[in-house]
Amino acid sequence: MQSLQQNYLAVLRTILSHGGVTLIAVSKTFGIDAIRELYDLGQHDFGENYAQEFSQKTNELKDLDIVWHFIGNIQSNKIKLIASNAHWVHSISTTKQIIKLAKHRPINLPKLNILLEVNISNEPSRHGVNSYNELLELANLIQSNNNLKLRGLMGIASDTKDNEIIENQFQKLTNMYQQLNRDGFDVDTLSMGMSNDYELAIKNGSTMIRIGSKIFGSRNH
Repeated sequence: MQSLQQNYLAVLRTILSHGGVTLIAVSKTFGIDAIRELYDLGQHDFGENYAQEFSQKTNELKDLDIVWHFIGNIQSNKIKLIASNAHWVHSISTTKQIIKLAKHRPINLPKLNILLEVNISNEPSRHGVNSYNELLELANLIQSNNNLKLRGLMGIASDTKDNEIIENQFQKLTNMYQQLNRDGFDVDTLSMGMSNDYELAIKNGSTMIRIGSKIFGSRNH
């Protein structure tokens, strides 16, 4: 069985040839010892999906200079935990989420970096906006707020082995991202690609990949 270090270095080797790609180690369900081990290897960006677990880990690891990304579904009653502890939030898709995050972001902290989630797979069970018009509405709302900063887009491709389907979905997100820049929003981050498809994501313009099982191994839920 490969060690955490071996897994991590294998992923790093794959992305090193592509400049400007940020690796987020998705540490949900794994303990703080694993996070500390990766941090000591040089990994400073970590992603969490569950607000309660996220809050506990950020509190227990305050001694480390970690950049925390919240990448999971956002429940209304947990927004305060996210707004107080995250540096980035990837999974924004409603005006209600934006208004609540802005309200609960402590004024002594820097602006919260926001990525808008697009439902690129068009699956009804998935979160995210479905049209560019929806995206524009949310982008304008974020731009008008002093506590939030729009950085770009996030998307999750279909869970399929058909690379053509995955690439088409990634290209859809890339096109929306480029359109936002043409419309003057000055975004710089495209978060797409996970353990099974991150190489395709990078090929299609991703600047930020979210890797969990490829680094940490199978999850114990």
